[in-house]
Amino acid sequence: MAFRWTVHGDGRGLAPGEVVKPDERLSWPRMVGIGAQHVIAMFGATFVFPLVMGLDPNTAVMMSGVATILFLLFTQGRIPSYLGTSASFVGGVVAVRAAFGGDTPAADQVVTGAILVAGLVLALCGVAIHVLGVQIIHRVFPPVVTGAVVLLIGFGLAYVVADVYWPQDPWIALITMVATFVFIVLFRGFLGRIGVLLGLVFGFVLSWLADKVFGNITAYNAGTGKIDTHPRVSFQAVADADWIGLPHFHAPSFQASAVLVVLPAVIALIAENVGHVKAVGQMTGADVDPQMGRAVIADGVGTVVATAVGGSPTTTYAENIGVMAATRVYSTAAYYIAAVIAILFGLCPKFGALVAATPGGVLGGVTVILYGMIGLLGAKIWVENRVDFADPVNMVPIGAGIILAIGPVTHQITGDFSLAGIALGTIVVLAGYHLLRAIAGRRAKEVTGGEIGLERDPAV
Repeated sequence: MAFRWTVHGDGRGLAPGEVVKPDERLSWPRMVGIGAQHVIAMFGATFVFPLVMGLDPNTAVMMSGVATILFLLFTQGRIPSYLGTSASFVGGVVAVRAAFGGDTPAADQVVTGAILVAGLVLALCGVAIHVLGVQIIHRVFPPVVTGAVVLLIGFGLAYVVADVYWPQDPWIALITMVATFVFIVLFRGFLGRIGVLLGLVFGFVLSWLADKVFGNITAYNAGTGKIDTHPRVSFQAVADADWIGLPHFHAPSFQASAVLVVLPAVIALIAENVGHVKAVGQMTGADVDPQMGRAVIADGVGTVVATAVGGSPTTTYAENIGVMAATRVYSTAAYYIAAVIAILFGLCPKFGALVAATPGGVLGGVTVILYGMIGLLGAKIWVENRVDFADPVNMVPIGAGIILAIGPVTHQITGDFSLAGIALGTIVVLAGYHLLRAIAGRRAKEVTGGEIGLERDPAV
């Protein structure tokens, strides 16, 4: 049924209580409109996170469309979902860039090579889930571990805001942060869901106006790595870019130390995928457990394909689940349309240059919110699964791992290899928890939660 859909009713609308199932569709003009909504819903995060990771937003947007089509094919059209840029790799990418030369083409290759290998690992985890059943996740990654990994991925990025983005323009960063607060809370519905994107656009325009009114700023310049006088916003690259053309592709390169730094993100991606797929299953009334392994495989393959040409890692998007809940249209046709639109967006280099011109101070105001929200999703997993931190088996390794990540603490293994920050913290959390549980002679009492709503399984 990959490219065949039954028209729902008269194809024009829905009666109260009705939904459009994954293998159904409305009229094609209506489906194009809904597909465009999915593009808008995913767009903010899909180009903000590549920007934060130093990767080409145009390539990321284009490859998100390719990855979404692969996901729909792998899941046999049974799981409607969009694959946008994953935030889980941001911390690892920042650490890799610090070790391999910063924002340079060579570092870009190392970053995408490391993420590509993580994508392969994710796909292999999907194979294990498909063969052994979804309960294997619950045993290896109980919610106390999954929540800790998600939390330390977010909070472990605090130093990036403090040391890289905020110093570039502290006042613009502060105003952008406050404006984003207001947009997220004040607006309802769709505008509320893109509050971060609105904050970024607001900060961009504010920076441009500040250049016109106050002139150039004397502050830390991430491009030169020192304090100098420079404009907040430069449109030279935008003027030089073509309207139509391929985005910037590059081949990956592979460094074992970089791979180890980004691998912890796989844990967060598994939890995220499981949570999102379960949420889709609850909304559509379908049994999605048989497709769970395929969904994780598809996400891994999507990440591999995207990073093979210089794109960003992918993951299923809660933003698009929200669009489905609002429209009650779960048709996979809408996602194919959204994917094609995203691919067409990627063919406009001028758009990518405009996104890349976002000032560092604006990124400071936005990322302080994004990183905090990522971290608090980990705490949300703990709360939803009622994790008991009175138990030292839970409290001790989790607390230690989070401090190592937030530090960030560096542990030298050999002369030219070290573990630091998020990678070190994740290893301590995962290995420490299972070690202490074995010493205490207990079985796990919880199952993994993910970002959205898995129920506890008393049989585990």
